[in-house]
Amino acid sequence: MSKPVFAPQSSASAELGTLPEWDLTDLYPAVDAPEVAADLKEILERSKTFETSYKGRLGELAETNVSALVTAIRAYEDLEDVMGRLISFAGLVYAENTIRPESQKFYGDVQDQITTASSHLLFFTLEMNMIDDAVMEAALKDAQFAHFRPWIEDLRKGKPYQLEDRVEQLFHEKSVTGASAWNRLFDETMASLSFDVDGEQLSIEPTLNLLVDPSADKRRQASEALTKTFKENLRTFTLITNTLAKDKEISDRWRNFSDIADSRHLSNRVEREVVDALVAAVREAYPRLSHRYYKLKAKWLGMDQLNTWDRNAPLPDADTRLIPWDEARDTVLSAYDGFSSDMAEIAGRFFDRGWIDAPARSGKAPGAFAHPTVPSAHPYVLVNYQGKTRDVMTLAHELGHGVHQVLAAPNGPLMAPTPLTLAETASVFGEMLTFKSMLAKADNPQRRKIMLASKAEDMINTVVRQIAFYTFERKVHTERRNGELTADKIGELWLSVQEESLGPAIRINEGYETFWTYIPHFIHSPFYVYAYAFGDCLVNSLYAVYEEAEAGFQDKYFDLLKAGGTKHHSELLAPFGLSATDPDFWKKGLSVIEGLVDELEALEEA
Repeated sequence: MSKPVFAPQSSASAELGTLPEWDLTDLYPAVDAPEVAADLKEILERSKTFETSYKGRLGELAETNVSALVTAIRAYEDLEDVMGRLISFAGLVYAENTIRPESQKFYGDVQDQITTASSHLLFFTLEMNMIDDAVMEAALKDAQFAHFRPWIEDLRKGKPYQLEDRVEQLFHEKSVTGASAWNRLFDETMASLSFDVDGEQLSIEPTLNLLVDPSADKRRQASEALTKTFKENLRTFTLITNTLAKDKEISDRWRNFSDIADSRHLSNRVEREVVDALVAAVREAYPRLSHRYYKLKAKWLGMDQLNTWDRNAPLPDADTRLIPWDEARDTVLSAYDGFSSDMAEIAGRFFDRGWIDAPARSGKAPGAFAHPTVPSAHPYVLVNYQGKTRDVMTLAHELGHGVHQVLAAPNGPLMAPTPLTLAETASVFGEMLTFKSMLAKADNPQRRKIMLASKAEDMINTVVRQIAFYTFERKVHTERRNGELTADKIGELWLSVQEESLGPAIRINEGYETFWTYIPHFIHSPFYVYAYAFGDCLVNSLYAVYEEAEAGFQDKYFDLLKAGGTKHHSELLAPFGLSATDPDFWKKGLSVIEGLVDELEALEEA
């Protein structure tokens, strides 16, 4: 009999309770299920038929038979859904255990077959962009075709960077042996690493978790273990970074992108000037935000300077008990329910229907994510839950993504996906709801101080740290254009942005120059990281509107989430009286963080 999937190892503990593991059978019954093989065969056959039926005809259809062009788009959309279901299933099975050979093979085989099938569909978007503007506008007068206007308009924004068909096909087919292969090498290498902490062999997630341990000695040991293993694998991570930076440079050069981050801005549907304004505002605010906060934290911990491993240390008298899973669930759902019962109901589905994988297991993908899969199914959430307050906030964050993905799904495979900048809105908003709910229950001034400090720290990690990451990436990709970078050079660039963002209250310890190695966003999604800062500052402004708003805010907020990828950020923010192009927009968002630090300083002086 087939197993449901490569079943993950169960995980339970007296402190945390039984942690849920997701049920992927809503996608497919098993990795060797007949449905998987049938769909893989079907997408290849249907893709070939689609190519034969429509290649070279789209311009003619746009002029003479718009209804047939609508039929073509719907067939394309349906194929995208089936392929998305397959690769989502394979990717989630792989995430359960990235070092299991069977999972690696299954993921690789599915990826390869989808690449082959989709190569027959590549012509479609390229040819859609070749349709004359006047012809396209005339066709869009058809109501059924106009339904796809947001997708078509986004598609045509990429027209200036589009290459000749056969070059596009070559790029597409070689992606499996190019960037995707290096991404997979990173994932499998990182998942297989072992860190010796006081004689105990740990994987990366439990080791990173020790950096928030109450014991300074344990934090130091964890940092030293991370440094030792990172150094032992530095050659591999340096090669991966150099190769992917060069791969991106080749693609950008062929496509005539003028700036190293322009391709990301295009996919995020955000103007370079908006991102540049965000980055400048955050960097200018470093002294008022992170520098002041870490100075306060050093004082609280009785130190002149914090070590790098003390950056996320819990404060004295902080609640360091392990939070059981059931309590984490109730905390988040209660906070969501306080905003909207509909929001809590959607989030509750993730717990009730097996949509969450929570245990931290050897080989499991590190970190956390919400995977939208496809509109015909539902999202899944992966966390590595270890009972810390930060884990509760991570759960709130990922469930925010999940709620957003559920609400956007009716837009269909082509228009449900949300640009990264706006994709972080619901997640950060979910965190804020949870924090405010927990803060309201603080029963004494010391508890309130600790919670405010924790939130300020999280915001600094989300805004300051991510913009430092973005600055680091820009330096790496810029320098790579002059030749390969040594590990020492990458480490030097890393330390330069860390020193600038962390400030004088943090001592940069030996070995910290290697800590760039484990950040997956640098590998999987170059320049993704500014989206976190974008989302945090946006939500700060949005939440201020919520606190001041009369009835109706929830409806407008749900409309924003339901829009998915159908509207530009300017359209989505307009109902709230907000604009990311306003020079003061980012300052307003940053002032929320600054206000938390002000309050903490005032409490210290009181």
